[in-house]
Amino acid sequence: MNITTESDNGKLTVYIEGKLDTSTAPQATERIEPEAEKADSLILDMKDLKYISSAGLRLILSLHKKMAAKGGMIVKDVNETNMEIFDLTGFTDILNFE
Repeated sequence: MNITTESDNGKLTVYIEGKLDTSTAPQATERIEPEAEKADSLILDMKDLKYISSAGLRLILSLHKKMAAKGGMIVKDVNETNMEIFDLTGFTDILNFE
């Protein structure tokens, strides 16, 4: 897994590449959450995310809850397989997708 970030006037964009699963979610949490706390809004770019597990979903839900009190969170460029996971778990009802 590889994570890169860009910050612009309070808007944080996080690019997640590879797999977000039980073995990588703790590292992702350590990398993303401190920056998200300083941001006004968050964009999760999942164009290069190949796989997401329940551990990754927990991280995304946690980020969504934190960002809901601020400027919100957008999840973008989700591939078809991962979108099916979001749909089956009900995340499509609570997250904003682009």
